[in-house]
Amino acid sequence: MEPTSHPHRPSRSSGSVGSLQATVRTAPATLLGGLRGLQTHRTPGGPISNELRVNDRIRVAEVRLVGPNGEQVGIVRIDDALRLAQESDLDLVEVAPTARPPVCRLMDYGKFKYEAAQKARESRRNQTNTIIKEMKLRPKIDQHDYDTKKGHVVRFLRQGDKVKITIMFRGREQHRPELGFRLLQRLSEDVDELGFVEAAPRQDGRNMTMVLAPHKKKAEARKEAKEEKARAASEREAEREAEKEYDRVHREEHQHVAPAKPRRRSENIDPDVEV
Repeated sequence: MEPTSHPHRPSRSSGSVGSLQATVRTAPATLLGGLRGLQTHRTPGGPISNELRVNDRIRVAEVRLVGPNGEQVGIVRIDDALRLAQESDLDLVEVAPTARPPVCRLMDYGKFKYEAAQKARESRRNQTNTIIKEMKLRPKIDQHDYDTKKGHVVRFLRQGDKVKITIMFRGREQHRPELGFRLLQRLSEDVDELGFVEAAPRQDGRNMTMVLAPHKKKAEARKEAKEEKARAASEREAEREAEKEYDRVHREEHQHVAPAKPRRRSENIDPDVEV
């Protein structure tokens, strides 16, 4: 029985099959060559600049001009705006490039960049990172250790940092959580002038925790610490000046004192002979 071909499926000859296999074998090499060509002709890209366009870099026909003091000049041709900037010994800066027409202002661009950098630096300096210090205590802590731990908590709160107080229980102490609660309450009352309880005491497994937050912000605490440091430096300088003045007066007093007359030595060298 002779095989019949499908009426809707074209028969493939051996030549077409061979050409298809050759195409499949050469496809990776062809694709690789194409990728190599793309890599060879690829143009390197660069970062997008955020700098404002200034003076001759402004490529528009007309702009909305603003004077150096903020006064509205109006829509003028770019050549006239550049001429006004040159006559005023200022720069023409494109401050709103997306407006139609773009808004340009007459200003000292170097001074503008310097002031912007100063503001950014001051803003970064005033940023406060929330830092949580941790202090660990035992329920049956003695008075000396308690005073030491409390001193650290006071120092942290004065610096404007939050403090996490952790009471660690051991053995049978876990069945007496009231010891830790009373200790945390005592500590919060002792540092009430510097901080407040931000997170109330709560049991966390074998530990009991509480978070204290300072009344003053980090920036305020840093400013006060800086002022205190400057005041201490001025006091030390005043003490040094007082010591110098005392030494100067003391030297002058010794210079005004008349020197003592030297005693005359006897010319008689024999002690038995009277002079």
